[in-house]
Amino acid sequence: MNVIVYSTHRFEKDIFIAQNQNKHQLKFLDLQLNAETAYLAKDADAVCIFVNDDASAATLEKLQANGVQYIVLRSAGYNNVDLKKANELGIKAARVPAYSPYAVAEHTVALMLALNRKVIRANARVHDLNFSLEGLTGFDMNGKTAGVIGTGQIGQVVIKILNGFGCNILAYDKFENAALQQQYNITYTDLDTLYNKSDIITLHAPLTDETRYMINRASIEKMKDGVMLINTSRGALVNTKDVINGLKTGKIGYLGLDVYEEESKLFFQDHSEDILQDDVISRLLSFKNVLITSHQAFLTDTALNNIAETTIYNLDCWQKNNASPNEINSES
Repeated sequence: MNVIVYSTHRFEKDIFIAQNQNKHQLKFLDLQLNAETAYLAKDADAVCIFVNDDASAATLEKLQANGVQYIVLRSAGYNNVDLKKANELGIKAARVPAYSPYAVAEHTVALMLALNRKVIRANARVHDLNFSLEGLTGFDMNGKTAGVIGTGQIGQVVIKILNGFGCNILAYDKFENAALQQQYNITYTDLDTLYNKSDIITLHAPLTDETRYMINRASIEKMKDGVMLINTSRGALVNTKDVINGLKTGKIGYLGLDVYEEESKLFFQDHSEDILQDDVISRLLSFKNVLITSHQAFLTDTALNNIAETTIYNLDCWQKNNASPNEINSES
């Protein structure tokens, strides 16, 4: 197959080439896919896209007009693809449903620990030869109540790790996992109870119409004063302006983000020489109790190899005129 790989990063290119083993013709672009760049896929069989590529209806129409029949996502989430339109146009799409839940879960807990023990601030002080401990007091994770929203594969690993710390764990999911509940003695509950009783809240839900902005002014008001909020899932689960208000009032005592709703304009690129135009993230960066990483939770060697392997497998299936088990549609 002739495949245009959009949003290519240096850290993944060699891995994809190795996994491909010359089976498909891969053309790597560092540009994001959108309606303006879709023309670059002319005469390609497939496009390979990342989390911030735009596969909306307008883009898909241009891809289809250029002969593209397939979309392979280098991600588990697919909220950036208009699947209904893809179905109408006869474009098949497939994702990587599980690349490494451990990668994201471990990064989630790393954010918790770094915020709690003020690791970033402490490191900066020591580099300035300031060895004072004032303002660096944290708390024991043991005995704290952690609320985990979403108990899919990533949420399950987070629960396993937090259970090892001795946390009391509340969970919310539309589909409760009885085996998980028994193994780690977690308590499934409603969102209001989870908000009200959790010292730490971590988000591992998919982005849907139902979950969009689930963290908002009303839900924040239900949380404990000084709550720790972590989001390594999708940026639009959180109304960022409401979170900023929560930080200003002290309702939110710690904020850890690996995702941001407007990240497509910022993340995965070096803007160190630019004037920051995003006033919202600029305000977030002004808080000492906020830690932001640029969508790197997935970034382990294990995950990158698994992503490449599954993506090439999806292409292999289609080349052989077989359906891939990882195909998605508007009913997925």
